[in-house]
Amino acid sequence: MRSPIISFQNFSFQYRAQKQPTLHDINLNIYPGERILICGPSGSGKSTLASCINGLIPFSYPGECTGTLTVDGVDAPRSSIFELSRHVGTVLQDPDGQFIGLTVGEDIAFALENDCVPQDEMHVITDRVAGLVGVENHLGYAPHELSGGQKQRVSLAGVMVDQVKILLFDEPLANLDPATGKQAIELIDEIQQKSDTTVIIIEHRLEDVLWRHVDRIVLVNDGRILADTTPDELLSTQLLTENGIREPLYLTALRYAGVAVTPEKQPDHAQRLLLSDEDTQKIRSWYSACTPAPQPDERPVLLEVKDLSFGYTKEKKNLQNISFQIRKGEMVAIVGRNGAGKSTLSKLICGFEMPDSGAILMDGRDIADDSIRQRAMRIGYVMQNPNQMISKNMIFDEVSLGIRNTGLSEDEIRARVEDTLKICGLYPFRNWPISALSFGQKKRVTIASVLVMGPELIILDEPTAGQDFRHYTEIMEFLRGLNQQGVTVAMITHDMHLMLEYTPRALVFSDTQLIADRSAAEVLCDPEMIAEAALKETSLFTLAQRCGIAPPEAFVERFIEYDREVRSHGSEHGA
Repeated sequence: MRSPIISFQNFSFQYRAQKQPTLHDINLNIYPGERILICGPSGSGKSTLASCINGLIPFSYPGECTGTLTVDGVDAPRSSIFELSRHVGTVLQDPDGQFIGLTVGEDIAFALENDCVPQDEMHVITDRVAGLVGVENHLGYAPHELSGGQKQRVSLAGVMVDQVKILLFDEPLANLDPATGKQAIELIDEIQQKSDTTVIIIEHRLEDVLWRHVDRIVLVNDGRILADTTPDELLSTQLLTENGIREPLYLTALRYAGVAVTPEKQPDHAQRLLLSDEDTQKIRSWYSACTPAPQPDERPVLLEVKDLSFGYTKEKKNLQNISFQIRKGEMVAIVGRNGAGKSTLSKLICGFEMPDSGAILMDGRDIADDSIRQRAMRIGYVMQNPNQMISKNMIFDEVSLGIRNTGLSEDEIRARVEDTLKICGLYPFRNWPISALSFGQKKRVTIASVLVMGPELIILDEPTAGQDFRHYTEIMEFLRGLNQQGVTVAMITHDMHLMLEYTPRALVFSDTQLIADRSAAEVLCDPEMIAEAALKETSLFTLAQRCGIAPPEAFVERFIEYDREVRSHGSEHGA
């Protein structure tokens, strides 16, 4: 019988600063060449589990371990990070925390330099690995010049040069556009087949990871393993939704239509799903019975962008001749491939950069002469990377920073900050240092620091990156509530679920151009648009096609409306 490459036996761990253990009595064996998905809500212990495997626990995050953990024959808690790094390569959720070199090439070659690999050989290995992850044309770039997706690829290349036996991915899709995320999963698949590496993926975006085969899903909550089984078995239960994990949308649609989800139907992928004629008829009948969403009233224009062009250098334009309007009270998604100009657009609107040509108007007035501070009173901006926004040590101080010097009393400031922290799910941590928070929690601090200002328009760059489904829903429902009170919301996102569920309209960017301004459902049911803008078609489109429902975008829109009703009023509509 094969020996496990990773073996937890009656393993528990308690951080030195915590009163209770974070992991309780973990028994888990992972075998060579397996691909394991570890999922669970924020705070479930899944990242702690990963930190035990790669040695961050107990060497960087001290605490008490009981039981045993063996990693590739090494007694992990009694080893060292250096020793474990020869066995386990880790790609972090926040790629900025992983860069060491001044250029991409230097960063990839760092481990080789440490091992005194000859220069000629180092160049060959670096070029090969850079080619494998698709950054071969960026070796001379500085890390800060890369998009979020490109940074993730460089991080992957940096750990692959060591030829480790175990690759550990901590939310590898968090900063990637959907097509790049799909390619990343394919890349992991390809690397594993070539090298027979053991792969462990920690990720919220379950449906995206299941684009390629996964041997087992390990579901973790409250520091315990609740399930360790095949995707088909787990997806046939309610365990995921009961524990705050979003199941694939096509499975939710099947349940609403009264179709039983069983392992025999191979529910791990929409394309492989086995549907009987009776199942197909149930889905068609459910679709016919659903009512379309009402069309909203047309409102006055809040933001207008006219013929906007901009380039960071004279030689290269990052945006060309962009024109669109956003109306008061709208909720709009801004989508497209990494590097298409989405974040640059938001910098221009906020005044961080000035356009080469064109105009930006608020309520019909050109805001070219408004200062950044004047714009910030009306336009809130939440950046993709929370570490680039945070300037205070304590959560309360960070959130209150923007409303100081505005004439409010200390009591008014406290009340406003505490209300905002409650809305963002951060009130219990109000007196915590920011350094003690996870990446996702830091994200919520930055959203809170903008919301507390009371802006008319909020632009959010990847608002839900790193959030589990419960926190994602809390933030999005909060933003929707703000939106219903008249606050206009624009979201730059790679999350196609978010785009479908919350934004009736999508602005689609590709290669410096605005290529579409259409409904989210229409965009995600258009294969040509999806390919051009590096998006990913919704699995609801696949299901609609398989059931012969046309047009598929009508099926998608009715599902979204029905799902919103179910989640707003409990499950009385569910089959």
